[in-house]
Amino acid sequence: MSRVFAIVGPSGVGKDTVMEAVAARLPAVRLVRRVITRPSEAGGEDFVGVTEEDFARRAARGDFALHWQAHGLSYGIPAKVRDDLATGHSVLFNGSRAMLTQAAQVFPGLRVIHLTARREVLAKRLAQRDRETAGEIERRLDRAPVAMPEGLDVFEIDNSGALEATVTRLAAIVQPVRA
Repeated sequence: MSRVFAIVGPSGVGKDTVMEAVAARLPAVRLVRRVITRPSEAGGEDFVGVTEEDFARRAARGDFALHWQAHGLSYGIPAKVRDDLATGHSVLFNGSRAMLTQAAQVFPGLRVIHLTARREVLAKRLAQRDRETAGEIERRLDRAPVAMPEGLDVFEIDNSGALEATVTRLAAIVQPVRA
């Protein structure tokens, strides 16, 4: 049975790494390559970088199943995700906690995976990315956590430890073993 999973959590928690590892383990899982209004060479996840103008044109044409704004950028989930669902594949996308209510309306039965990690783990991972100053990292870590919207199917997974343990837990949620 195909399902849609939104993977959410703070920057540095390992969303993209965990998603890639689960997709490598489970051939029936597809990863959504988001369209984002930032330069493709910005690094991080595998995404399609576009200008604000191009994003607006694509949104007006209906190219997105879902789109939202966060952190001064526009994000889009391509409409072709519906093709993967129609062919029986489950899909994982990197989402924002603030858009989950909208995502649940677009994708009935949405399941949310909230990845967490201890503060010191997040700080180390963010520092290793070498994209922000120490002060910027501290400010990011000090931000109040965003509460999950009511009524969603949310699973919380702590990704402070070994990647393999997190991947095993997520794989069991995405593709449970049926007796």
